[in-house]
Amino acid sequence: MELDKIEEKDLRMGIANQVVFAETLEKLAASNKNIMVVTSDSRGSGKLVPFGEKYPNQIVEVGIAEQNLVGVAAGLASAGKKPFAVSPACFITARALEQIKNDVAYSDNPAVLVGISAGVSYGALGTTHHSLHDYAVLRAINNISILAPADNFETEQAVHFAAAADKPVYIRLGKKPMPFLNDVDAKFEFGKGRRVREGKDLIFIATGETVYPALSAANELKEKHGVESTVISMHTIKPLDTELLDNLAAYGVPIITVEEHMVNGGLGEACASHLMQKRHHVPFVMVGIPDEYTVTGSQVEIFNYYGISKDGLYCLGKEMLSN
Repeated sequence: MELDKIEEKDLRMGIANQVVFAETLEKLAASNKNIMVVTSDSRGSGKLVPFGEKYPNQIVEVGIAEQNLVGVAAGLASAGKKPFAVSPACFITARALEQIKNDVAYSDNPAVLVGISAGVSYGALGTTHHSLHDYAVLRAINNISILAPADNFETEQAVHFAAAADKPVYIRLGKKPMPFLNDVDAKFEFGKGRRVREGKDLIFIATGETVYPALSAANELKEKHGVESTVISMHTIKPLDTELLDNLAAYGVPIITVEEHMVNGGLGEACASHLMQKRHHVPFVMVGIPDEYTVTGSQVEIFNYYGISKDGLYCLGKEMLSN
């Protein structure tokens, strides 16, 4: 397990969000025969082997052909089915981008696209297998929502939302077990950020698997310096919770955004754009992958190198408060 050390009294360890996705979908399929899964040689990595064994008539394998994957999903959706197209995030949002834009979004087919092993989950496999572009390209396409759940609770809720949605949805999932987050607001609401921690000295806005290191840094700042930080899980990247951003900016304290994505076109730029247009003048820093090919290493090693870690965010928080 490559997470930072977890205090069991504070956080309960869950399982990988990809596993929760597959288990939740299997439960939903029991009462909804319209739910379909389409995979591109990704049944195993998507944890969907049990689904296929239980519902062989509700799963389609297209092989390593992501354009076909999205096209088949769009066709199923147009015929009244509820398809979940599952493939590594790096491939489904790059190889099949035209099909996402035209067959799904433009044609208003309510398919669910599921990007597994997202961000730098593939670690040392390198840039070819990292999805550091998916927020950016999909934010630029009209009529598709983007969800990046942080823990098992958010993942289960995101799958339920997507299964009922009448518009296209993209869900981004990682590979490693995630702890259940301590939270002030234990609700999941599409399009609304989730308050994981509350404080008026510093604000972390994170998404997906970066919420945990942000929370860890906030707890460290509290323990060592008495700093009270707000931590937001911005599980919905699009549409962005601009009302929450306005409320947080009113605190007048530094804001740090954190994401497992290139800093170009991701959560940080989305937040910065809104804050600037609304003329909120607060100290603001984006933490993510810079405009370069990532270093080679595991996900944790890459996180540590770029400061997407408890220690990195703790030091950045201290620096921003001292300035």
